Amino acid sequence: VQLQASGGGLVQAGGSLRLSCAASGPTSMSYYMGWFRQAPGKEREFVAAISWSGSSTYYGDSVKGRFTISRANAKNTMYLQMNSLNPEDTAVYYCAANGIATMRSEDWSSWGQGTQVTVSS
Repeated sequence: VQLQASGGGLVQAGGSLRLSCAASGPTSMSYYMGWFRQAPGKEREFVAAISWSGSSTYYGDSVKGRFTISRANAKNTMYLQMNSLNPEDTAVYYCAANGIATMRSEDWSSWGQGTQVTVSS
């Protein structure tokens, strides 16, 4: 499956952004899909994941209550709505797909190219 992330940008603290991840390829949406992020000098961090049906969602502790993951299988697209952003959310955000959902980036098999999110104070 091929993934293309978009929607990043510069936003002030307290603001919102919505990221999108377009999937293509055979049975492109028949996977768990997720978001990870990586700030300069830090390891890639789990942000959120969602099951194929959308009935199960998982979030990293640092984004719970602020970020919402969703997917529209008819559009082959996954979203990450990010609210109440703070400078610690600044990172490159990557979308990923895998047969199962884990918090370990090394377990995920397909990756998009990343989109930069910068939150100014």
